[in-house]
Amino acid sequence: MSSAKAARRNVVVLALCQALAMTGTNIQVLTASLVGDMLLVSDKALATLPISLQVTGTMLATIPASFLMAWIGRRLGFTLGTAIGATGAALSTAAIFRGSFALFCVGTALVGCYQGFALFYRFAAADVADPAFKPKAVSLVMAGGVISALFGPEMAKWSRGLFEPVLFAGCYVVIIALCLVTACLLQLVRIPRPVAVSLAGGEPLARIARRPAFVVAIACGMVAYAVMNFVMTATPLAIIGCGLPFEDAAFVIQWHVLGMYAPSFFTGHLIARFGHARVMIAGVLLLGIALATNLAGLSLAHFWLALLLLGVGWNFLFVGASALLTTTHTAEERAKVQATNDFMVFGLVSLASFSSGAVLGHLGWTWINLAPFPFLLLAAAAILAWRRRSYAVPA
Repeated sequence: MSSAKAARRNVVVLALCQALAMTGTNIQVLTASLVGDMLLVSDKALATLPISLQVTGTMLATIPASFLMAWIGRRLGFTLGTAIGATGAALSTAAIFRGSFALFCVGTALVGCYQGFALFYRFAAADVADPAFKPKAVSLVMAGGVISALFGPEMAKWSRGLFEPVLFAGCYVVIIALCLVTACLLQLVRIPRPVAVSLAGGEPLARIARRPAFVVAIACGMVAYAVMNFVMTATPLAIIGCGLPFEDAAFVIQWHVLGMYAPSFFTGHLIARFGHARVMIAGVLLLGIALATNLAGLSLAHFWLALLLLGVGWNFLFVGASALLTTTHTAEERAKVQATNDFMVFGLVSLASFSSGAVLGHLGWTWINLAPFPFLLLAAAAILAWRRRSYAVPA
């Protein structure tokens, strides 16, 4: 198989794997805080702890996942990730039946570790792609999330009462099934196994970190994901708190995820046409408009439009940053650069997720939408400074 055919085959398979992984994530995002609230007898401010621990699990898995796949190959590494995810979902299911908040937190953390592996689907698609196809490969794999937008909330609504009167247990049984199907699909991925890996390969990380494009890519990826997660984590609780039904929360999250991934069908083309900087600036602006929309009112229409714009803004900023990152390192530097990027991104996302519940509980919905603005301004300043100075990107 030619390298071009292999690249396109990998994109199709990895996009499907991305779709299944994100479907599970969407189910958990929609239900984990509600399950936490259901299992807690007191101190309801801890209701968002399970989803925060999921993000923490993702952060902690990124570095070992990256280097493990550099040693044993993408396919075997990704398959191991699905096994961890299925185990976490099984523990979450048992926790709901037993009414154990602590066990549920352990389960969601393990599902988060699986997401730490799945994050590298977008980079794996670029492994055997030529330079011109890399932005499109990253973007098209991310587009797999469109399927998750269509099916994730619907599967959550369908499986919520599968084991009534024990609510939400069926949601995590569905996640187990999704992990198993993903493991089967991954056997179709065709990426050459690495011959040898040296942690010291290429330039030292400290020197790579002085590359302006590397700094901008990581900073924008951190801001994009943290701002999106900070607002998204609190949204289901805010919707229910306004007296709206669970079905409305599912509807809003469905459109949010659609906004996150549907643009990926053309984000790569936009990057090729207009450049990384302009696409990322558009993402910052859309995120700002989303926050302003949330501040304008508490109706279902406000929640819907704000979360849709939040998703599209995240897509432009995060996909743009991910595509930019692939231009900042050599093949020898790939593992440590990608591991550093996702560790730092999900480090900030973890902090944002933990903060979200506390800010919502103690300061309210208004501050959920005011707090991210300084970070958006910093991201915009970094992009504009990099573009203005016209730094050369290393090969």
